[in-house]
Amino acid sequence: MLRQRLTLGPILIAIVVLGLWADEWLATQPVPGWASSFLSGSTLPGGLIVLPIMLLLCTTASRELSRILRRKGVDSTLPIMASGAALGLLTVASAAWMHQLVTPITAVALAGSCGTAVMITALLHASRRKKLEGTLAAAGGALLSYVYLGLMAGFALLLRSEHSAWVLLWVLMVTKSCDIGAYFTGKSIGKHKLIPWLSPGKTWEGLIGGVVVSSIVGAAGMYWLHSAGKSDHALWLALFAGALFGIVGQAGDLVASMFKRDAAVKDAGGSLPGFGGVLDVLDSPLLVMPVAFWWLRIWGA
Repeated sequence: MLRQRLTLGPILIAIVVLGLWADEWLATQPVPGWASSFLSGSTLPGGLIVLPIMLLLCTTASRELSRILRRKGVDSTLPIMASGAALGLLTVASAAWMHQLVTPITAVALAGSCGTAVMITALLHASRRKKLEGTLAAAGGALLSYVYLGLMAGFALLLRSEHSAWVLLWVLMVTKSCDIGAYFTGKSIGKHKLIPWLSPGKTWEGLIGGVVVSSIVGAAGMYWLHSAGKSDHALWLALFAGALFGIVGQAGDLVASMFKRDAAVKDAGGSLPGFGGVLDVLDSPLLVMPVAFWWLRIWGA
């Protein structure tokens, strides 16, 4: 498994960096005349490359989440789950980019309306069996995809709409560095189980080691952003941000573990050898993105 991670990991990092570089470049291009009526600003908004990447990842993760739900006997179908995730992302994208059309009230109404549509669609699909059993779980599963894989993932777009693509990369690297630090520290000196009934492999030593690594990466990454003129966030705050994102990321991993353990599966999927499925990679960033967005909103970047 470690060899597979060491092989695939750098490839995934390269793809992310290339995608964010393209997104950063595209955001310097002028808004076409035909789009000026609904896109604010003189240049294209940040996130136009991030959105299709997120759509691909989150709809793929919805397939894995649907599989987990079906293992629990929930009437979950891929079209509804994928549509829920996509609708959540597109709702956030419209709020982030189309300021001239989407007011704050409209954004809230749009999010609520899309969530309602997802729930009703799931209920209609479940009712085709002419049985009441399982309808609540079916609606809940569809809404889980909408919120968890749609709205929560959409915070990456909100963050990108307000900051450089390299700030988004910083958040991702800090989050994943905690995963890496926790893995190697836990393997080396881990003795005291963190939550044995939920994730037997996690230890307190691993968590502490991961948080130390994420704090260092947070400060080092912010120093680079300072040097590149991409952020003026205080370095001492970046240390705390690194620790916070690391802890929240580990909580995100545990949330996904709750889903998987309940369905008696080890990994969400097998599309990424050494890592599991797409959901196994996204679990920590999904919870971190909302926290990172508000952290940067409050403390600045």
